[in-house]
Amino acid sequence: MSDDSIKTKDKIAPLPTIRRIPSYLRLLYEYRKEGREWISATDIAERLSLKPIQVRKDMAFTGITGKPKKGFVVSDLIDSIRGFLGWDMMSDTVIVGSGALGSALIGYSGFSEHGLNIIGAFDNDEAKIGSLIHGHKVYDLKDIASVIKDNDVTIGIITVPAQAAQSVADKLVEAGIKGIWNFSPVKLRVPECVIVEKEDLSSGLAVLSVKLGAHLCTD
Repeated sequence: MSDDSIKTKDKIAPLPTIRRIPSYLRLLYEYRKEGREWISATDIAERLSLKPIQVRKDMAFTGITGKPKKGFVVSDLIDSIRGFLGWDMMSDTVIVGSGALGSALIGYSGFSEHGLNIIGAFDNDEAKIGSLIHGHKVYDLKDIASVIKDNDVTIGIITVPAQAAQSVADKLVEAGIKGIWNFSPVKLRVPECVIVEKEDLSSGLAVLSVKLGAHLCTD
């Protein structure tokens, strides 16, 4: 299996497919609010500037089958996608680092729709320990192992400065964390049994900058 795919329960899904699927879900939520009961791959493709065949292939990975000339039942497709992504079950999560980025993530209400339940945050700043950020308690970093174990937390989000990231990752692994969402610029060293997803904001900015430099439209 290549680095461009992930093995799911019963098949291998390409990473580009996995990255596209959340955009389908956002669109489906819109359609559900509008009261639409059915949606076709062509409708989705037109809204998202994709080809219908690509949308059908992506949907096949979720396990759902559409009906000829009608497409998919919107509510069923939502359930199928959420199940495929694992967003139909909540995963208790902690955020380590309650600075500007950490605080913003703590306050993001959309996490609950994506299967993440924020238990709280951790910091080593005495001025922040014990306070509430968007209703979530900031714990002392020294207590990270006990809080994680007491609450059966499975995911840790790292938003600390680069020099502290590996130390934090080590603490999360020792406490039994299974997955790390890494917002630091450091490539973390963890055991093979721990999944790390690095959110590289500089990469996205680099792509945007290059595209702007090559943009040919004029006023």
